[in-house]
Amino acid sequence: MRIAVLGGGVIGVTSAWYLAEAGHDVTVIDRQPGPALETSFANAGEISPGYASPWAGPGIPQKAIKWLLMDHPPLILRPAIDREMLGWLFAMLRNCTSARYAINKERMVRLAEFSRDRLIDLRADTGIAYDERMQGTLQLFRTEKQLADAAKDVAVLKASGVPHEVLDPAGCIAAEPALAAVSHKFVGGLRLPNDETGDCFKFTGALADMAARKGVTFRYGESIEAIDVMGGEVRGVRTDRGEIVADRYLVALGSHSARMLRPHGIRLPVYPVKGYSITVPIVDPERAPVSTLMDESYKIAITRLGDRIRVGGMAEISGYNNALPPRRKDTLAFSVGDLFPGAGDLGAASFWSGLRPMTPDGTPVIGATQISNLFLNTGHGTLGWTMACGSGHMIADLMSDRRAAIDTSDLSIRRYA
Repeated sequence: MRIAVLGGGVIGVTSAWYLAEAGHDVTVIDRQPGPALETSFANAGEISPGYASPWAGPGIPQKAIKWLLMDHPPLILRPAIDREMLGWLFAMLRNCTSARYAINKERMVRLAEFSRDRLIDLRADTGIAYDERMQGTLQLFRTEKQLADAAKDVAVLKASGVPHEVLDPAGCIAAEPALAAVSHKFVGGLRLPNDETGDCFKFTGALADMAARKGVTFRYGESIEAIDVMGGEVRGVRTDRGEIVADRYLVALGSHSARMLRPHGIRLPVYPVKGYSITVPIVDPERAPVSTLMDESYKIAITRLGDRIRVGGMAEISGYNNALPPRRKDTLAFSVGDLFPGAGDLGAASFWSGLRPMTPDGTPVIGATQISNLFLNTGHGTLGWTMACGSGHMIADLMSDRRAAIDTSDLSIRRYA
């Protein structure tokens, strides 16, 4: 079949790879001059299946109020008279119960674990390199309450069979030796030894090159204007360079997916939640992290990527804007400087922001739609890099009329009906 993939980020490119592997004639369209130049460009770098959790959970409304008052808040809310934003926030609040949290986390961990295994297979089959490390993730708790609150996540990890370790301070230092210099600043941690790290931008670029050699056509610098639907099926995609016609179509446009689909009656609850990162050159490797550390207090991920440290996090709900306020950079610099002082040259840090496509329940939307030849692979939030290979593999199966390797019945847009 001829398949058009709308979007050239990590989700679109991995989807294209697996679709080509399945024998299809694939074309990828993206407005940027190359792959992974928006949300996939400078994310936090961790591949953390065990840490896959929805933002919506019990106690989040109360925590959100506290976060908004912090000097370095993990959540920034800029409310506006925006039906799309208000509807998404209301739907997220409805998911802030223990029962919904358990359901949503199980879905996310199921997909993320499958995705990590597919990445391992892909690496073995192709030799793809992307500053990868396989040394786990450490979620660091600064307070006893954070450590106690982790019990609900530990229960889901146990139920899902995900290897994990609850650590005291000495155990945290054994995992991340540079923390010995700041041992008084934390009380324990949750380590996920099977997690990985890597540069999403490098990975996506390398995979796009391999996909092109396999026959995938990449149409960069081409803006998608509309999807043309007639008689319950897509007849083509209009771009600023003309029309693209295929047999089936995949929307992998991240935060922009919902607006592209709305004219056709598809109400996709995906809204942009802006995240920030800085990339810091390492000046003292002994003081730097060896893998990924999640600072639970500030919701910041600190990741070793070769000779750099990537510091990413925060959630800003402010619509479709990519402004870079200096205060957000200060929060990222504070977290890495507080836990790994002297590791990197903060004065030489590069600053970035991206719009994460978030669903109110945290789980991405993968599968068919009410339009017969239109499929979705979007809404991965902060976990696009973690879930990319599994999502791409799964959608390739579904678009090829094959049964996916894991249960997909609760991942499609039908769950919102």
